[in-house]
Amino acid sequence: MMTRTAHSLVLAAALLASTAMSALAGDADTQIKAPVLRATVNVTGDIVRVGDLIENAGAAANIAVYRAPDLGTTGLLPTAQVIAALRNHQVIGVDVRDIKEVAVSRLARAIDAKEVSAAVAQALEHRNGLGDAASLSVSFDQPVQDLKFDASASGTLAPTSVRFDPRSGRFDVNFELGNGNGATPIKLRYTGVAVETVETVVLIRNVDRNEMIRSSDLQIERRPRAELAGGEPASRELAVGMQMRRAVRAGQALKTTDLAKPDLVQRDQTVTLIYQTAGIYLTPRGKALEAGTDGDVVSVLNLQSKRTVTGRVTGRGQVSVDIAVAKPAQTSEAVMPAPVAVASRLPASATPKAE
Repeated sequence: MMTRTAHSLVLAAALLASTAMSALAGDADTQIKAPVLRATVNVTGDIVRVGDLIENAGAAANIAVYRAPDLGTTGLLPTAQVIAALRNHQVIGVDVRDIKEVAVSRLARAIDAKEVSAAVAQALEHRNGLGDAASLSVSFDQPVQDLKFDASASGTLAPTSVRFDPRSGRFDVNFELGNGNGATPIKLRYTGVAVETVETVVLIRNVDRNEMIRSSDLQIERRPRAELAGGEPASRELAVGMQMRRAVRAGQALKTTDLAKPDLVQRDQTVTLIYQTAGIYLTPRGKALEAGTDGDVVSVLNLQSKRTVTGRVTGRGQVSVDIAVAKPAQTSEAVMPAPVAVASRLPASATPKAE
């Protein structure tokens, strides 16, 4: 029978064996997770640390090794230089995996002039009579430089104060750019002029009054709404085939009020007069005394009767004249009451006495 002392020695031996096996397993894990060099490194701060350069850095991960490149740029480090720097910090046995150089990039939040313009337009949208942000053309007092901030500045440009003068078009907008790390927001200010624009058609040649518009005469441009002087911009679909009410120079935007339906009848033009009614269809020749488009009422000299008549323009070179038709006289048939026979109680020889 085993004594208590012997039993304790057996347990101690078992514990030692277990501890030794755990140590061997730990050594195996450490060997498997050897430090491995990275070919590309991305950092968000201004310091490159051991843990950025290698995998499985262990306790040395937070040791600073290099200064990071400038915001938004990338620097190249020869592998031999990196290994020497790591060895100075007692990091050895790094697997370089045939890497010749390490590319270190410093991440950044970039804001370019396009993003600034869009943010200003959004801040001014529908302010003091302005239209949608997409219709606003923004120009700045100073050229807008591309900006770069720490990657933690991941928020949007939030307007904190907006001023706009509708008479001069001048704006003054202040923004804040938030930081994800809780640091003080970045403050930005922009001033300049904002103009509302509209899409319209612009003539590429001089066009005279009464001249027809062709598709080749037009191009699409965005123009300041003020150029239209309160009028509505014309579209290409509306303008093509229409006639100018006034002469317009090349480069001017067209308004709907500049356009009219084309004249189908010109003054002094020989036209066909159309007289049509039940059983009658006459087409004498006439001379137009004024111009007119479809549906206009114009005066025409009937070349056959030498009389001036008025008619409605119904086609190119055609004027329809209404024929007055006499209406039959309308008689009123009154309903006469039927005669009523009154029976007399007087003798036949009796006559009324005159009074």
